[in-house]
Order: sequence, then C-alpha cells, then structure tokens
Amino acid sequence: MANKLVAVLLLCIVAAAAMHLTEASPVDDQYATCFNDCDDKCKNEGNGYSFCEMKCDADCLAKQAFVKLKDLHF
Repeated sequence: MANKLVAVLLLCIVAAAAMHLTEASPVDDQYATCFNDCDDKCKNEGNGYSFCEMKCDADCLAKQAFVKLKDLHF
C-alpha cells in the first residue's frame, strides 16, 4: 500500500513539473542578452557582484517593460 502511495505521489510531482515547463520566448532572450552585457560592463567598471546584479536586473526589466508597453495597441 505504501509503495503505491509513493508511486502516485511521484507521478503527481512529475506531472506538475511537466505542466510548468515552457519554452523561452524572444523577450526572455532579449532580457538575458541585456543582463549579460550590462553585468559584464558593470563588473569591468570595478563594481561588486550584488551591485551589478541589482542594477542590471532593474535596468533590463525597465527596458523590457517599456518594449511591452510600447507594443500595446489601444
């Protein structure tokens, strides 16, 4: 009985994980490119990991939001 319960639990976990898998969209690729370029540039300027992580994340998210808002048609 316990083996069946464990098997069902594992199947549910696998099914839930499979439902959450998605393909990367071009927007995600643009964010990754923006972030990596910004992060490299920031670190080359002598800034630390945490500073660059927060700065680049905020900058690239803002750029991504601007592109999404610009593409809206009312």
